[in-house]
Amino acid sequence: MTDFPGSPDSAARERDAAESASAFAHPDVAPDRTAAYGDHPDQVVDFYAPRDGRTGAPLVVLLHGGAWRSPYDRAHVSPLADFLARRGFAVANVEYRRGGDDIPRQRAGAEPGAVSAGPVAGRWPETFDDVAAALDAMPALASRELPGADVRRIVVSGHSAGGHLALWAAARHVLPEGSPWRLPAPPSLRGVVALAPIADFATAVGLGVCGGAVTQLLGGEAGSVLGGDAGSVLGGDAGSALGGDAVTVERAAHADPGVLLPTGIATAIVHGVEDIVVPPAVSEAYVDAAARSGETVGLTLLGGVGHFPLIDPSADACAVVAEELAQLAW
Repeated sequence: MTDFPGSPDSAARERDAAESASAFAHPDVAPDRTAAYGDHPDQVVDFYAPRDGRTGAPLVVLLHGGAWRSPYDRAHVSPLADFLARRGFAVANVEYRRGGDDIPRQRAGAEPGAVSAGPVAGRWPETFDDVAAALDAMPALASRELPGADVRRIVVSGHSAGGHLALWAAARHVLPEGSPWRLPAPPSLRGVVALAPIADFATAVGLGVCGGAVTQLLGGEAGSVLGGDAGSVLGGDAGSALGGDAVTVERAAHADPGVLLPTGIATAIVHGVEDIVVPPAVSEAYVDAAARSGETVGLTLLGGVGHFPLIDPSADACAVVAEELAQLAW
């Protein structure tokens, strides 16, 4: 849980705990096939075939959340993958390298061998290497592992930190010149459906989302993400929010969806109004940034919904997610 301006009261925390417990209560669902897109154990994709046996099914590429930290892997969204497969989608549930509690600090100039006190958020640059590699390999992998999938109709989706990665994956053609992940042309996607995404770094840092995970992802220290009070950076740019550190600012230019606009890719966001993990202000900031760039991003705000119902097959919000995916895929 995280503290931010207008910090949640006990009732909001109880709601969040109950929603989290419900989402994580589902047993893991085994995939139909698993394939590697690289040599590392985390460079794998679980494939789920549409349960009705249809051919020509659109493919949902699913990127899990968990603050880019290693305790959370793709298994916790396997019930969502199965839910979507039962709705007629082919699904690719992607694993990628995340930060752990035993990797060196990512900050330039950190003392050699120094480690974080807890799981680091993300691995720079490996987290981004993996998402780029998985998406680049996806048409060939899916054609081989799920012959019934239509790889001409790919929609990328992700939750929380995975929502960030989904938005980033659709923006690789607008990355700065020289970026190792930059594409020469827009990716062949039907669209993106981001679920409670960490979509705008300046706002997320200002709100202390996920215990300073954004700053950690970029190589900074989670405990020193702000030079002043949290509210002072809201509405500012990522550089001011990150304290002006040269390394984190440079990396943000390659990683922050809020500055990688416009993309020209159809994009929809679904966010719970009651979300206290990634507050809806983070998505609203991204939508506003998109509008300033001349692009319209759809934003569906669900009343009475927090962070986790979006990936909980027993929640009504999950049906909304499926409908948003269907609107882009079919």
